[in-house]
Amino acid sequence: MIPEPARLLAFVGAAAVLILVPGPNLVYILTRSVAQGRRAGLMSALGVETGTLVHIAAAVLGLSSLIAASGVAFSVLKYAGAAYLVYLAVRALLHNELLDASGGAEPLPPGRLFRDGLLVNVLNPKVALFFLAFLPQFLPDGSDTASAHAQMAVFGVVFFVLALALDVTYALAGARARDWLGRRPRILRRQRFAVAGIYLLLGAYAVLSE
Repeated sequence: MIPEPARLLAFVGAAAVLILVPGPNLVYILTRSVAQGRRAGLMSALGVETGTLVHIAAAVLGLSSLIAASGVAFSVLKYAGAAYLVYLAVRALLHNELLDASGGAEPLPPGRLFRDGLLVNVLNPKVALFFLAFLPQFLPDGSDTASAHAQMAVFGVVFFVLALALDVTYALAGARARDWLGRRPRILRRQRFAVAGIYLLLGAYAVLSE
């Protein structure tokens, strides 16, 4: 069932406002794009938003309700996500994966970039709870289960398209910043420390934020 045009338009407006607020996913995409270029940023964005589709499916099927009801499940996902961000920080420090103006750095393969983006998003239980709380607000009163699931799926796809469009913009902006950094080797030499620091901050945010 397709939502009413007025209801769908209201959802688009609300979703656009929320998506425009920078969050950990956008910071991650921008970091990867600066580190390895446009293709890396785009693959990371695709991975992140595939994770968004996973969260949307979980909300539609009711799996997010189980996470909301279980403090243990929420904590496991939260700490797993933080641990993965710490792993990315350590990898950035120990391996020459980042921008190298001499061309000596070995870039991460597209599959790993996609996987990293996917896991950064999927292992964030707060995203699951966001969709669980956000999508039903736009359902008409008295919707039966089948109709509610269908409309939430439509809203989810719309959200995915809007979020992916913004992610692509950030990836392209990061690639432009990469070109600027390539002409400044002094800044470049410190880049891996900055990237590792960003990942650690995101991990701390995942654990400490309410």
